[in-house]
Amino acid sequence: MEQRVSPPLTLARLPVGSCAVVTQIAGGHALQRKLRGLGIRLGTELRVEHRRGSGLVVSAGNTHIALGGGIVEKLIVTRLDDSTLDTAVDAGSPAGLDAAPQSD
Repeated sequence: MEQRVSPPLTLARLPVGSCAVVTQIAGGHALQRKLRGLGIRLGTELRVEHRRGSGLVVSAGNTHIALGGGIVEKLIVTRLDDSTLDTAVDAGSPAGLDAAPQSD
């Protein structure tokens, strides 16, 4: 199955709820080392959970990571089409995104 992707853009431009793959880190070795420590590398799939000022809270798998505005501007990503999202990313989400609907 072929994945549909969008052109590269900064992580800061993504709306809440969207998923993307990190394709470039527009920063030096110190930033790359810091991001590796947080579990973010080239090829990492991220989901934007919420905005916090100019920064974002993203999830990578089951881990939530708060990133400042300067960092999200330096992360170049390719947005994934909604049909390619892995539902396992939402499993165990504290927001209960995959919870069964409640009956009345």
